[in-house]
Order: sequence, then structure tokens, then C-alpha cells
Amino acid sequence: MPESSRNDHGEPGPTAKSAAPAHPHAATLRRLEKSSGRLAQNAIARMDEQLPWYRAMPPENRSWIGLVAQAGIAAFTEWFRHPETPQAISTDVFGTAPRELTRAISLRQTVEMVRVTMQVMEAAIDEVAAPGDEAVLREALLVYAREIAFATAQVYAQAAEARGAWDARLESLVVNSVLSGEADEGVLSRAAALGWGSPDKIVVVLGTAPSGDSELTVEAIRRASRHAKLQVLTGVLGDRLIVVAGGDGDPMRVAKSLIGPFAAGPVVAGPVVGDLLSATRSAQAAAAGLRACAAWPDAPRPVLADDLLPERAMAGDRAAREQLVEEIYSPLEEAGSALLETLSVYLEQASSLEGAARMLFVHPNTVRYRLRRVTDVTGWSPSDVRSAFTLRIALILGRLSDAGQTP
Repeated sequence: MPESSRNDHGEPGPTAKSAAPAHPHAATLRRLEKSSGRLAQNAIARMDEQLPWYRAMPPENRSWIGLVAQAGIAAFTEWFRHPETPQAISTDVFGTAPRELTRAISLRQTVEMVRVTMQVMEAAIDEVAAPGDEAVLREALLVYAREIAFATAQVYAQAAEARGAWDARLESLVVNSVLSGEADEGVLSRAAALGWGSPDKIVVVLGTAPSGDSELTVEAIRRASRHAKLQVLTGVLGDRLIVVAGGDGDPMRVAKSLIGPFAAGPVVAGPVVGDLLSATRSAQAAAAGLRACAAWPDAPRPVLADDLLPERAMAGDRAAREQLVEEIYSPLEEAGSALLETLSVYLEQASSLEGAARMLFVHPNTVRYRLRRVTDVTGWSPSDVRSAFTLRIALILGRLSDAGQTP
């Protein structure tokens, strides 16, 4: 009789140590423990036989997969020992491998790996189970396989969420570098890590971001870009939505294809540039145009940053002032004084051909010819009200520059 304690009346009490209840399938459990190593080896051998992607993997990754298979069988043994206790299967099985393994093998490959391991264990049921326990072990394996499936999905879902959050931060960093003018070689490597394919035609589009979840806005931009066959890097910075789009050399077409997710208000497309480092110029032109849009309430939506050159120049954008002088005033000056003089007089005469002809003592057809030459040289037509406004600002800035005053 085991040693017992005595109560005050000298009668035997409960035993000092209560014996743990025996496992209802102790024999099967012992056989399962002894067979776990062999089952793991059989699973690895079958993977090598049936899964071409496993055979092609480097030895390091194959060893990690082998450890996952061993951990899965060991976890099943522990689960069979205490079926009533909740088990953290994902930690027990997948915690043996590094997080990088989820990048090395896909979810489909992991499912194949688990399936092969479960098939090996199922094939060994008659051998491992004690007589009469075959049905119990088979049912336990079916339940465990279901739990492993859920654990696999959870591991990959968590990895995808972590990668998504990291990629979003990395993308915001790239977009901010482009917008702030701090793009360097590091930005190129970060963009490459995000799948950016280095297109040779890039446009930056800026506008107001809608209120609400910025992730939904970014995803809407991605859907629109896929439909338009564009590569994009995008982000919400403060109240602004920035899209760096590659693959199309028409900035207006790019902006129109992506305009849906933007909030109400102006949307400005910068000029086309040839690479990501040059995208800073497109981004800064678009940002200057967005600030200057208040001076042109009737601007189209979207609008090109170059169409806002006069407003940008008046708002203090030095790049816009230099562009007006270099692309309009200087070419006209080089083409001969007659074009500059004719344009100036024509604008002063309220765009009247006859009035300009009288002031210049020439025939109206001569004025008409010279104005066509102005259009050919600059790309801006003096007969169009909006273009005439741009030409007038360019003349003012050019004259200031000739006078030695920095415009």
C-alpha cells in the first residue's frame, strides 16, 4: 500500500501523491513516439521523389523544410497526447524555420509539403497504431490535418501582411524622396525591390487625397494603373496623393486614366521625364502647379503643369520663370527682332491684326504670317486667349532678364 497520511483520528487519508491517469491509447502513443523520426525521414524522401521544386532548392532551404516536417510530426504526437489542450500549431510547426522561408517557398508549395507529410503519416497508421486504435489514430490525423491547414494559411497571411506593411513604408519613402528632390541611387534600389521596372517615360501626378483609409486609395490607384497598363509608385503624404507613373509618354492620358481615386479639386500632371531620378523635376513641377491652381479657377481637370506656367511664374516658381524665358522668349529673340516686335504690338493692340499692321506699317497678311511663325517657334498661338496670356508673361520675364533683373 502506498504511503498515506493520517487524520486526527488515526484513520488513513488520501495518498500523498496521486497517480496521473493513464493515456487511453498509451500503446499507440509510445509507438508513435518511436516512429516519429522514421516518419519524418520517409516524408522527406517522398518530397524529394514527388516535388521537383524541393529537389531544385538549395541545401539550406531543404534542411529547413526537413525540420518543419519533423516538427509537424512531433507536434502531432504531442497533440495526440493531449487532444483536449489547445495547441499553438503554427508556432510548434513553423516556428522552427526562419521567417525568410515564407519568401523561399510559396503557399502552394507549402500545401504540397504538408500534403505529402500527411500522406506518409496516413500510410503508416496500420503499422503505428496499436491493435484496435487504427480508427482513433486516423480520425486524430484528419483533425490535425485540418488544424495544420489553418495554421499554414495563418502563417502566410501574417507574412503577407508584414510584407505589405513594409512595402507600403518603403514605397512612401521612395515617393517622398522623389517629391522632395532627394532621389538618389538608393531610391533606385528601393524602387527595384518594389518591382519597379525602370520605364523610360515617367509622369508624376499630384492631387488631393480623399479622406478615409489611405490603403484603399492606394489600392484604387493600383487597379486603375493595371487597367491602363502603367507601372506606379504611389503614396498619400498628408492631404496629397502622389502617383509616379511609368510606361506612357502622354501626361494628360496618364492623368486621366488615374484620376478616379483623387478627391475633388485640381489634379496636375508634371512633364514627361526619362528615369526615376529625373522624376523629381516632374514632381516639383506638378507640386508648383497644384499650388498655383487657385489663380486659374477654370483650369481643366486634370491639367498639365506646363499649362500653368504663367500662374506658377507669378506664384514665385523660379523653374517656371526660367522655362518661359528659355522656351518662348529666347527662341523668338533668336528668330529675329521682327517676331518679338510683331507679337508685342499684336498683344498691345488687343489681338487685332489690323491694329498691329497699322502700328508696324505693314500689311495685315505680314502680321498674320509672323504670328504663324511665332506659333511654329514657341508652340503657343497668339490668337488663343490662354496662349496669348502665357506669351505676354514670357515677354515680360524675358525683358526683365535682358535688363539684368532676375525674373
